[in-house]
Order: sequence, then C-alpha cells, then structure tokens
Amino acid sequence: MMCEVSSFIAVLCTLLCSGHAQDAVLTVEPSSTIFFIGEMVSFKCVVKEGKHTDWEYKVMKDGREILNSNTNKGLSLKLASTVQSGKYRCSAHRTTSQKTKTSNIVSVTVTADKPRATLTPGSTIIPVGGSVTLACSVGSSAGWKYEWFRHDPNTEVQIRTDDQQNGVIRVSQGGIYHCRGRRGNPVYYTDKSDDVTIEITFSNKVVVKGRPSWPQIFSGETISLTCEVQEGGETTEWEYRWRGANQTTQWTHNNYWIFNVSESSSGDYTCKSRRRDDSYSSTEWSEAFNLSASTVLSSESSSFLMTVGLISGITFIVLLLYYCMKSKVFNKGSADDQRVSQDEDQQQVYSSLLHGDRCVYETIPGSKSADTGQIEDDSSVNQLKVINKTQHRVDPEESSDYCNVNPNSTPGP
Repeated sequence: MMCEVSSFIAVLCTLLCSGHAQDAVLTVEPSSTIFFIGEMVSFKCVVKEGKHTDWEYKVMKDGREILNSNTNKGLSLKLASTVQSGKYRCSAHRTTSQKTKTSNIVSVTVTADKPRATLTPGSTIIPVGGSVTLACSVGSSAGWKYEWFRHDPNTEVQIRTDDQQNGVIRVSQGGIYHCRGRRGNPVYYTDKSDDVTIEITFSNKVVVKGRPSWPQIFSGETISLTCEVQEGGETTEWEYRWRGANQTTQWTHNNYWIFNVSESSSGDYTCKSRRRDDSYSSTEWSEAFNLSASTVLSSESSSFLMTVGLISGITFIVLLLYYCMKSKVFNKGSADDQRVSQDEDQQQVYSSLLHGDRCVYETIPGSKSADTGQIEDDSSVNQLKVINKTQHRVDPEESSDYCNVNPNSTPGP
C-alpha cells in the first residue's frame, strides 16, 4: 500500500513539473546557441493548449520585449551586432482568458568574425582501388549543412550538396577538395575551407639506389641517389619527390639526388613518383635507403677496405703474370718464325748455286797496320757475289771468272 502511494506521488510530481515546464517552449532556428553577424534567427514560441490562434506571442531579451506576433509561425530577427547576445525567452497571452504562459530561457551568443569551414581528411592518399573519408565542420556551432567541391588546375566541380548534414563523405578520385557550411533561411554561408590535396596511389613500386654502394660513407664524399620506377616506362613520364634527413624536396623532373655527405646526412631516404600529366596520382613511398655517414674509419670498415685491397692486389698480380706468360709465348713464336724465314732464304741461295748461276769470287785484302803498313791478317776474305741467271745456258768455263788473288804474291810475266 505504501509503495503504491509513493509511486502515485512520484508520477503526480512529474506531471506537475512537466506541465509547468511545457507551459510554453521557445525554440531557435538554426538550432544553435552560437550565431554570427549577418545571420537571420527565427524564434518560435509553442503553447500546447488550445489553438495557436488563441494566443499572442512576445519574444523578450533580458526581460525586454523585442518581437511580437499573433501567430507562432516564427518571429525572425536579423543579427547585426554582438550586443544582441543575451538570454531570450517568450511569453504567450491568451486573450479570451487573460492567461499568460512563459517559456524557457535560451542563451544566444553573437560573434563578429565570419566562420571558416575546416576540412579534415582521414588520409590524403587513396590506396589502390580504395577511398578516403573527408570531414567538414564549423567550429563549435551546430545546425550546418555542407557543400563539397573538387577542382583541378582547369575546373571546379560541386560534387555534393543536399539537405542532410553531410559533414562526412568518402571520395575515390584524386584532386583538390574544399568545403563550406550553410544554414538558415535565407541561407548563410561560411568561408570555404583550406584546400586539401588527395592523391591516388599507383601500383608501381619505386626503388632507391645509391652510388657509391659502400656500406658506409664518409663526410666529404659525394653520393648520388637514384629513384627508379619499376614497370614505369620512360623516366621522362614521371616526376620525383625525395624525403630524408629531416627534409622533403619539391616535385622535380630529375630522378636523382646528388649531395655532399656530412654527419647530419645520416638517416633513411625514400622517394615517390607521379606522372607528369596527373598531379593527383602518385606511387607509394619507396622502402628506405639507409645512409650511414661517418668522419672516422671504423674497424669494420677498415677490415672491409683491407680485404678489398688485398683481393684487388692479388687480382692485379695474377693478371700481370698472365700477361707476361702470354708475351713470352708470343715472342718465342716470333723468333721461330724468323729462324724459319732465314733458313728458307739460305736454301734459295744454295739452290741458285746448284742451277748454274753466274758466281764471282773475290778475295778482299785484310786491313793494314797503321804503324808498319803491313797487312795484319794475310788471310783472305772471300765474298760470294751471286749474279742473276742469264737467259741462256753457256759453257761454265767461258761464263765464270774465278779470281783468287793473293796479296803477297807477285804478278806473273
């Protein structure tokens, strides 16, 4: 019994409180508490008793009447100054019964600065075959609907606008996007958001290669990094961008990055590419190329360089020995060829003697001594002169002259 009484009292209290709260209800359109100079605000006072034509309505700001009407279709107020900020309420007076009902209080804040929409992308890179989300908002105020735009260097297209509060959309096209908010009647527009560039990802892979390709580079050396697009066709079809050592380059037509190494150059280097005729599509960033710059030769690098030097030295010696051996074989072959040639020439001479060539043998006197005038060597030097064959064969006794002159003999009578 006590429980039933308690429940009845609670319900009665709720009804009484609700009834008092619902004497009149003040609503504001747009549905917000923060407004901007230039907006049109509509106040609507609703009484749930009798016909709305039975009531007269007033809108008061800080206790002072500013608007009145004999209908509840809405009392419009153009916001022209920040002094219009304050607490608003309405009252409804029934002329037939002299009954008056008072509404709830609504706080209104008027701001001078025109709002700017904010565009927040879920990502600026659309994966292959995928899409990304874009969110548009206007500060802390509410009641906004949004218009979306995409443009390239030549055109701008309004891609979506409707009566829904479409603050979040998904896109699968690359381009430059921005948005703006609108609300009220007549419509009040915010400033457009900043541009956000959305890029589509190509499936082509890119690779960074470095020259020299030593495992460690020292300060003062020059390194050249090359960005290669796999299955990308000609390099002239692409632009390139580099990221590394706390810096990111602008897009360039060069697929290489050449710089002098310093200690601050250490770090990971990556690159990406895009087609020159499509500024809003690009590859993913390449895998990192790690550059380790040092000013001191480490023991590991020293061992490596010693190994390389040793291998290079051994290789040089082997090549030198091979060259020497090859030269000896060549020289020996040349000497044999020369000896064979001399033998053939000598054989030809002997052959000529055997076939009746005309020959003249002359005895050449020896040299005389400068002191005595005597011939130091009484031996004769016989010189063989070979005379060409005559055109016809003759008697050897008639055709040959033999002169054997002894320098010590006296001539005959």
